[in-house]
Amino acid sequence: MAFKTPPLAALLLTLLTTLTPALALKRSAGCGTTPKLITTASTTIPLNITANAKARDFFVRLPENYNRDQPHRLVLTLHALSGTAEQVIAGTGGYIPWYGLPPLAAATAANDTSANTIFVAPNGLNNGWANQGGEDVTFLRAVVAAVEADLCVDADRRFATGFSYGGAMSYALACALGGEIRAVAALSGNPQISGCAGGSGAVAYYGQHGVGDTVLPITGGREMRDRFLRNNGCAKVDAKDVAEPVSGSGKRVKTVFAGCKEDKPVVWVAFDGPHTPTPKDAGAAESWVPGETWEFFKQFK
Repeated sequence: MAFKTPPLAALLLTLLTTLTPALALKRSAGCGTTPKLITTASTTIPLNITANAKARDFFVRLPENYNRDQPHRLVLTLHALSGTAEQVIAGTGGYIPWYGLPPLAAATAANDTSANTIFVAPNGLNNGWANQGGEDVTFLRAVVAAVEADLCVDADRRFATGFSYGGAMSYALACALGGEIRAVAALSGNPQISGCAGGSGAVAYYGQHGVGDTVLPITGGREMRDRFLRNNGCAKVDAKDVAEPVSGSGKRVKTVFAGCKEDKPVVWVAFDGPHTPTPKDAGAAESWVPGETWEFFKQFK
């Protein structure tokens, strides 16, 4: 006698069969496997890759108790002009180690294992991200592919952040990759120096800039922000209505724009200060940047 599946059970079975492939797409090829390339030593010993016939390198920071079966967030941390990945890792040359994000990620993961995060620090060519002919986009794509082939990553939660040239390259990634990257945090960048190939996709965007920046003036930061206000379908706003702090106030002004597409927010922080990756509020001992960046990234589940 053939077994007949009850109607409700059949419906649930159909739903599971339909949903499973979609869920599986979020899991990288490295899920469930023992890493062959990346180890805890990869934080200080560079991994090598060839992109556009050029030898390139990058570093990877695994979270404590890395779980090969748990998809992790992936965050690219990009250095500034004349900087290096090694400086980002060590917290020298004006950086906070890994832009100050790993402790915040670990604190979040203590209550939510889905927040476990892998950090990657790549080295730019000639200590920058000129991205000629899109070669740095190609390189970073190759880095992501190599990491995801070896580790368990949630392919729907890829992020990038960086200061100055690193902020420009984060912007370039948002322009070029569109749906391949979940969100970026561009710190005091510029829209011209790394370019914006493509540039029409919606990507969650956080930007910050100092009103007293004389290296890369805030006009460039506003231009980057405004592109993603358009791309993300946010409510139209007149630039003069976006508040910024008065020079000498020691303050910052944060704007969360309304009307953006679901899951594609745009946040802008203008601060009273120069070209720096670690601005502080007047009288504060520590920079507010890691907290703002992580608050933006961690909302994406």
